[in-house]
Amino acid sequence: MAKRVVTGALIAVITAVLILGSSLSTALFLAALSGICAWEFYAMLRSDAKLPNELIGTAASALYPISFYFWGFAGLLSLTTLFALVLLIWYVFYTKARITDVAITLFGALYTGLMLTSLILIRQIPPVLEDFFLPGIWGGVLVAIIVFSTFANDAAAFFVGSKIGKHKMAPRISPAKSWEGFFAGMIASVALWCLIPLIPGMDIGWGWIIVGGILCGWIGILGDLVESRIKRSTGHKDSSKLLPGHGGFLDRCDSLLLVGAAASIILRFAGAIG
Repeated sequence: MAKRVVTGALIAVITAVLILGSSLSTALFLAALSGICAWEFYAMLRSDAKLPNELIGTAASALYPISFYFWGFAGLLSLTTLFALVLLIWYVFYTKARITDVAITLFGALYTGLMLTSLILIRQIPPVLEDFFLPGIWGGVLVAIIVFSTFANDAAAFFVGSKIGKHKMAPRISPAKSWEGFFAGMIASVALWCLIPLIPGMDIGWGWIIVGGILCGWIGILGDLVESRIKRSTGHKDSSKLLPGHGGFLDRCDSLLLVGAAASIILRFAGAIG
């Protein structure tokens, strides 16, 4: 538990500093995070007798946040097209590769890199919200709230579930998950979302805040279950051992992958981001 707390604190500090720093530091941080998560994903699948091309997939995953930062949606489309083309060339000339290996390589980059890129979209809030002395700081604050709402969801679900969890949520996929932990995580998610209207110039109704907090709380749990099923099907307890007390980077980001994408959609429909 001590390792878990110390590692979690370090992750939180590094994440906050890089997200609040600038849009570029956010993009570089997400690129590194995407690449590591993709590498862990491919390592688990390779141990399950699959043959993904982790070099191509990891590179594409890491490039998704960078391509969006510099070239927007056109960059994402161009990168995806190039990625698919390179994979098909690899498939033709590497005779051991199966079409399922191509699909796994493509999915791995989309699952990690493309999903995390949604956080850059959230960070690029309208210029009217920019601070004169710290350009882009409020966009960073908005992203930080989304990220830490996910962390709070995970932490509340873990601690409440481990203490009083009695009713199993998905025993075949993730035996440790409980409904008690689920509702604790939902409350934590909504509580963090309630900070969003405090951002200067952020025009969003409380209805959207409650809906966003609830939906992202639920989707965060879903993201955790998705990775739990991947680990169970490949025979892994953790995606790696890189983070003492936490497992791997994918273990810590599994919820955020889906929450970031969901939050960008919710905030766009609410008119809070362009």
